[in-house]
Amino acid sequence: MMNNFDINFDFYSDTPPNKDPDSDSPMLRKYHLMLWSKKLPNGDFFELVDTEPNSYLFYQSEHGDFYLGSDAITHSYRDTRMMSHIINQVPSEKVNSLFSIGSTIGAYIIFPNNMRNKKKTINQERGWNSKIRDRFDLTLECIRLFYENKESPLFSVLQRYGDFFNLFCDFKGYVDFFLLQDLVSSNYSSVRYHLLHSNFKEPPLPQSLDEYLEYRENTIIFVKARGQRMQKALST
Repeated sequence: MMNNFDINFDFYSDTPPNKDPDSDSPMLRKYHLMLWSKKLPNGDFFELVDTEPNSYLFYQSEHGDFYLGSDAITHSYRDTRMMSHIINQVPSEKVNSLFSIGSTIGAYIIFPNNMRNKKKTINQERGWNSKIRDRFDLTLECIRLFYENKESPLFSVLQRYGDFFNLFCDFKGYVDFFLLQDLVSSNYSSVRYHLLHSNFKEPPLPQSLDEYLEYRENTIIFVKARGQRMQKALST
């Protein structure tokens, strides 16, 4: 298994032009199957399959049927219009290197991707929500609060998929399963934000060149560390 796992593999390299690796990279789907088909904190085996019609990945259990999709959890914001006045100040190689790091396995996760009650999925909501703007550190804070039954900008959508999060029992179970330890404190009581967090009261996007560079550095550190965790997990 390890011989076929490369934490530096760029999923755009096997994705057709103008397509999204989350849906169209064969290697990314293979890596998700390798990483997440394992025992759940609740004791069940998370047996993912990629053969269910009209689904990316599928998990069937006594707790329900789960249709799952890939989601990139980092963002370079290089094509985000409202960030252009800051991105234009950053050397292109720094922006592009963040994009490249965000195209490796350490920057991907899976979430339920079937719409429920004709409302947005987790992936859609966290991208659209003005208090999150695709920031995964803020998404993870919402997940932490969800397990404590506390309000957050994503509480409604996380509640809609509560059966999925119940598979992991608690926040620690979720973090450990998806190898997100480098984004939380050692006792799992708080999230290590890429930028200073203000309880969702401030804009989530970097507001200056310095903030973007800080966000970039912390994002790269996290993705690389998570990639190493993945490699270690598959070698044991």
